[in-house]
Amino acid sequence: MTDWIIVPVVLPAMLAPVLLLLRRHLPAQRLLGLAGTAALLALSLVLMAQSASPQLYRLGDWPAPFGIVLVLDRLAALMLVLTALLALIVHAYAIATGWDKRGHHFHALYLFQLMGLNGAFLTGDLFNLFVFFEVLLIASYGLMVHGSGRDRLRAGIQYVAFNLIASTLFLFALGLIYAVTGTLNMADLSVKIAALPPGDHALIRVAAVMLIGVFAIKGALVPLQFWLPGTYANAPGPVAALFAIMTKVGAYAILRTITLILPASTPAIGPLLTDLLLPAAALTLLAGAIGTLGAATLPRLAALAAIASIGTLFIALAANTAETTAAGLYYLIHSTLATAAIFLIADQITARRSATLAAGPRLSGMHAALFFATAIALAGLPPLSGFIGKLLVLDSLRDSAALWPTLWALILTTSFLMILGFARAGSTLFWNTTGETTAKPEPAALAAIIALVALLLALTAFAGPVTDWLALTAKDLHTPTAYIAANGLETP
Repeated sequence: MTDWIIVPVVLPAMLAPVLLLLRRHLPAQRLLGLAGTAALLALSLVLMAQSASPQLYRLGDWPAPFGIVLVLDRLAALMLVLTALLALIVHAYAIATGWDKRGHHFHALYLFQLMGLNGAFLTGDLFNLFVFFEVLLIASYGLMVHGSGRDRLRAGIQYVAFNLIASTLFLFALGLIYAVTGTLNMADLSVKIAALPPGDHALIRVAAVMLIGVFAIKGALVPLQFWLPGTYANAPGPVAALFAIMTKVGAYAILRTITLILPASTPAIGPLLTDLLLPAAALTLLAGAIGTLGAATLPRLAALAAIASIGTLFIALAANTAETTAAGLYYLIHSTLATAAIFLIADQITARRSATLAAGPRLSGMHAALFFATAIALAGLPPLSGFIGKLLVLDSLRDSAALWPTLWALILTTSFLMILGFARAGSTLFWNTTGETTAKPEPAALAAIIALVALLLALTAFAGPVTDWLALTAKDLHTPTAYIAANGLETP
């Protein structure tokens, strides 16, 4: 089964050039693109079933530290399935609404984006993580400016500028790490950094802080979150929905760093990284929640709610125990689906009235119901998975973080602020109307949003089995013996 590990990277990489050749034949692009995304989902589910123990794919059959490796474990499989599931729904939405008609290269860029995401989740090498980050940057910029427009182009340039800074910093960190250890293989780094002499500890700490800075930019943590609101608010609706998984790449990379490459048990690092992450995560949650109160447009409200959800996720990850990691992974799944849903419903609403939160034409009851459901999910109210996710995070923090009363107060207070922000927006959108009517909802487009809400309901209904599986995932992350052994190495 190990030979199939490379297929989630190779399949979109091979299909995207074919779609470029078919750029003048939209029906063929739609058929092949959607079929490719569906195939990725099917393959990801098969790989998830095989992920109980880590599996390795060596390109060229070279061992660490010389070869390029892809590693499948529970976490990588989870991210593959989440990416493919979200991508299939958003792809169908883009076709249903005609967003893909606004540029000849939408479907090819979409597949290249999936290639970068899948590669980032599967790679077992830091340099190739950088390579897949660059693939993501190129494809996401093309998707970002899809449909043109001055505001979109300006936001796209800002997005690229921030990420180029991150890329440069990433290269500096990689050079420093390689100079000290002679390897960039993640499992090999785990072994070699643990055995470094004290004279090299300062260099590794500098490299570690640089890495966390890079991943904090990707994850949009305060004070490096400035690129996200403008980028997501100005991106096309389906592109912003797909970007819901983009910040999770930063979260994934940080999780790999603090559990495998540079865990707190490493003498050279200690709790340095988690000590940096926790206050940044708390400020991110606070900034996002306060921002929802003053958002002037619906897309910006959605973007700021996404920042708040990032803060909650990183609080759980920064606590850095198996229990908080499992809770954080549950919240990661929820926030990805809920954020995508709010961007799609925002796209539907702004297509029928001004994006500004002011009096406008009367919207349909279905639009109101879906907005209400996604607002409940993001604010963390019952009965949707946001409530369970925040409850799991709160419960795990009680036994894992010395500052848990402060963190509890922060999470509960910001949840209340988000309720107020969404209530203000909802009352303006659906009650403060001018009496005019808007176009009827598009059934196919609404079906995609309903599918995301249904997944949130399923995540709620099956919270028990899901959290049990995530607990095993978190246990594997915090005791990476099997992951290191799969690379042919011995745990120090």
